[in-house]
Amino acid sequence: MQERRKQIARLLVAIVAIAILDIAAVAESSALTLAIAEVQIRSVNAPEFAEEQLSDTASASRSLQVLPSRLADANRLPPSSIDSPVQSAFQQYNGTLSVESPRDSPDQVAIPTELASAPATFWFSDSPDNQSHPETPASTTSVLASDESADPAVLRNSLSPTLQLPGIEPPTDYTNPLWVTPTEAPYGFSGPSGVLPSEIQTSSHFIPVDDRWRIGLGDADRYGKGHPINDDYPGVEGAWYDPYNQNVLKGDYPIIGQHTFLKLSLKSLSLFEGRQLPTPTTPFEATRNPGTTAFFGDPDQFLFASYNSVAVDLFHGNASFKPNDWRIRVDMIYNMNNLTADELAIVSPDVRKGTSRFRQDVALEEWFVEAKLSDLSPYYDFVSARAGSQFFVSDFRGFIFSDINRGVRLFGTRHSNRDQFNLMWLDQTEKDSNSLLNRIDEDRHQNTLIANYYRQDYLFPGHNINFSFHANHDKPSMEFDRNDFLVRPDPVGVFQEHDIRSYYFGATTNGHIERINVSSAFYYVFGRDDLNPIAGREVDISAYLAALELSYDRDWVRFRTSYLYSSGDGDANDTRATGFDAILPNPNFAGTEFSYWGRQNPRLFGVELTNRLSLTPSLRSSKFQGQTNFVNPGLHLFNLGIDGDITPRMKSINNVNFLWFDETSPLETYLFTGEVRNFIGTDISTGLEYRPLLNNNIILLGGLATLIGGDGLSDLYRDVNGNLRNHLAGFLEVVLAY
Repeated sequence: MQERRKQIARLLVAIVAIAILDIAAVAESSALTLAIAEVQIRSVNAPEFAEEQLSDTASASRSLQVLPSRLADANRLPPSSIDSPVQSAFQQYNGTLSVESPRDSPDQVAIPTELASAPATFWFSDSPDNQSHPETPASTTSVLASDESADPAVLRNSLSPTLQLPGIEPPTDYTNPLWVTPTEAPYGFSGPSGVLPSEIQTSSHFIPVDDRWRIGLGDADRYGKGHPINDDYPGVEGAWYDPYNQNVLKGDYPIIGQHTFLKLSLKSLSLFEGRQLPTPTTPFEATRNPGTTAFFGDPDQFLFASYNSVAVDLFHGNASFKPNDWRIRVDMIYNMNNLTADELAIVSPDVRKGTSRFRQDVALEEWFVEAKLSDLSPYYDFVSARAGSQFFVSDFRGFIFSDINRGVRLFGTRHSNRDQFNLMWLDQTEKDSNSLLNRIDEDRHQNTLIANYYRQDYLFPGHNINFSFHANHDKPSMEFDRNDFLVRPDPVGVFQEHDIRSYYFGATTNGHIERINVSSAFYYVFGRDDLNPIAGREVDISAYLAALELSYDRDWVRFRTSYLYSSGDGDANDTRATGFDAILPNPNFAGTEFSYWGRQNPRLFGVELTNRLSLTPSLRSSKFQGQTNFVNPGLHLFNLGIDGDITPRMKSINNVNFLWFDETSPLETYLFTGEVRNFIGTDISTGLEYRPLLNNNIILLGGLATLIGGDGLSDLYRDVNGNLRNHLAGFLEVVLAY
């Protein structure tokens, strides 16, 4: 109990001590406030008054400071222009009346005119550095120049005097005349602004900028070279015909408002191709050279084709930073082509047409409208719909479908664009036999449904996967092409109109696992063909395709190896069709674009052994106009390749392909011949890609290829003496783009 009383006593003593200290602090503060006398200068004209006040207040060792921001609107004026009672008191102080800034800052803030004309309260203090120089003014003169609301009430000392000042009106020269920011031309060719002014400038502090795309950045001749044409130089002033730098005609600046862009594309592709193909002499018993008796004649052919397109793309969005809200695209193409052969009945079944054929064609190749249906997340995930003729590739490498045709597509992204999905239905149009452009007025009688789903960073960072489903319905029809050749149904066996329904399930990958680049594919197709022309009966479809490419980058060189398996039909006369065929393939695999086997289309009587830009030996009349055929020999392809970036402008592509038929029964049945061996031969190709401007405005692409025939090819194309000729092919493509 006594201990508790002692604790209470100690607590009371502490409380009393604290109270005494508080009273002492208040008293000291009051004394200090009275010591710093408030001086109201009303009508004093003698400088001695100011000196007397300065000496009286020198004993006050503390200086009251005011932040310069409180007088941010004050004008800098000499004392001679201030008509107030304090004027004469400061005549001797070098003509400047100022308030104290923070000790580390030399800035001074002058007294506004409005403050000088009214009674004010000033505090003066002397710096110790100036006490030895009585003729020198104090280091600073601190002036409290703000109203009582400058500090919150809780922070004010109740014993301090209150200063009441009149309000300050902004000087008239803040708004009249208005400050106009100098404007600079934007980079490139921006064209006229399509943004209507929304407000006018009313203050020099705020300048309306309605067109945020055309804000000038000033001269940027960084190196003082005058913007040479052959250099990638920043800050170039463009022109309407400039296809490389920023240009309103290629979608770099909006044409209407802030979000509507126009992209105008001009492109010219010219192809010069010389080739040698196994060419039979005409069955009409007429040859170009009299006395020719060999079954296979002169193999030389030359093809010239030119595609010139004008595309207009109008879209609403934010350039490339987010998906389009809507889009309209139209692409018109003019084509002219010429084929010259050294044998008759190549350009036409009518031998009277000679050995040369020239054709022209104009087509509306692409036309569609697109609209965004919904945003799926805050990360620009979306779902959109597109209707019309459009380009579509169903997987990474184009093994099953790659074409421009009419259809309706639903597409979008998920999980911050990590996943992409497509659902597309196509009602295909017929294509011109020579230009391969769409004939918008003719129906192909073929419908295709495609659904796929892409996932990025699958299992490994940088490794992507695609799952897809294709359903193809090729309806019965009969078609002669523009050169009067029968293309549908295929002119083999029982060439009658037939219906084909096929369904593809597959998965493909593309990307890299650590340092190894990996690309793979696997497809299984099933369905029914109600009258296959080679089997001569209804068949059930069941076939496979598998492909794998591995590559390794070492400095400027890529080393590649790949393998492709396309299942063949082991018995052409049974009810199962096990030869794999794709819908409209254009595979980017094993150097297809440069190789002889992939680029050329050697014919075998009324059909092609392989279609142009395809790998599987499908025995169909053509890739675009013929029907899929699942009674075919299939293929084994083993590839070795090496690619090299010789310079930043030039790339080399080199491939060696070893080819075998998987099964030969379809060939033996089709040709009514004995054994056909499996080894096709060795395909050797090389190519160069040259971009002189380091961009896609000019591209030169050339290649050479040869097929050294093996036993299987010899069984198909040897002459009467049992010899097989090795064939060559070369091409040059010139691409000019705006």
